[in-house]
Amino acid sequence: AGERVSRYGKKEDMPLDGGRVQTTPLHYAYLRVADGCDNRCSYCAIPGIRGAYRSRKPEAIIEEAMRLAANGVKELVIVAQDTTRYGEDLGTGYLLPELLDDLCRIEGIEWIRLLYCYPDRVTDRLLETMANQPKICKYMDIPIQHCNAEVLKAMNRKGDKQSLLALIKKIREKVPGITLRTTVMVGFPGETRKQFTELCEFVREAKFERLGCFVWSAEEGTPAFDLPDRVSEKEGNRRQEIVMEEQSRCVDAWCESMIGKELQVVVEGYDRIAGCCYGRSAMDAPDIDGKIFFSTDGVKLTQGDMVTVGIGDYMDCDLMGELVK
Repeated sequence: AGERVSRYGKKEDMPLDGGRVQTTPLHYAYLRVADGCDNRCSYCAIPGIRGAYRSRKPEAIIEEAMRLAANGVKELVIVAQDTTRYGEDLGTGYLLPELLDDLCRIEGIEWIRLLYCYPDRVTDRLLETMANQPKICKYMDIPIQHCNAEVLKAMNRKGDKQSLLALIKKIREKVPGITLRTTVMVGFPGETRKQFTELCEFVREAKFERLGCFVWSAEEGTPAFDLPDRVSEKEGNRRQEIVMEEQSRCVDAWCESMIGKELQVVVEGYDRIAGCCYGRSAMDAPDIDGKIFFSTDGVKLTQGDMVTVGIGDYMDCDLMGELVK
């Protein structure tokens, strides 16, 4: 009694599976398929905190998903530090596409959404699975961080503007109608005005439906912490505003294209101020994307209901419409 335990062993030896408490509303849940990361991006502290990449065993994931479905979950949001690496460390040939196929067989699950896909690992097999499985949302979160080859190299990432544009083109061709989300980072040490301009051009050309922009923040213990030529906080914030202005024009054009369409929407709640219900389509991830506000003409709806909404207008990144009876 009274002893203090201060040694926990290697992160990689810690168990991945166990009872998890669902903290989301009943109709959707996050399903973690792996922990840790091997990508070693120079700005990121996660490998030092979470350890090496470790995939959960397929049977444990399927069991958790079946339990969630039995409890009323209709949407699974697949997460990991890098979802597209799933299964590579297991050495069985059972990778993300195989896992998705098995998850699609679970009764009660209607939507399966992919977050945190690494550009280098978006394979043709994965895209074919997304295109052919109706339960998989035509939605992909694929953080690219930047498009300039020199900046990406300093981040310890691969690619350049042309290779990323080619990937985006391939994704859109193989999965028609897909919604693409990304995140970009500005103000990384050494980012020149010319490199930043290239990023802005990329945002205009790529036409992501969803995009978040962050200013680089120094993380102690990461390789980027010691890099020279830091961009000032003021300049970093200015660049962030410019990127989001570029993106707002892309979003406006996309919202305009949605007017007149009918979308399947999951009901999330009632907005007392707006006096209408709101929800999300398959094109909107929980917590990070826009909402769809819609009138119901007195029809009573419950959180988690799946309904059809006709889109008639938009405000900022949110769509507006009415229930289709």
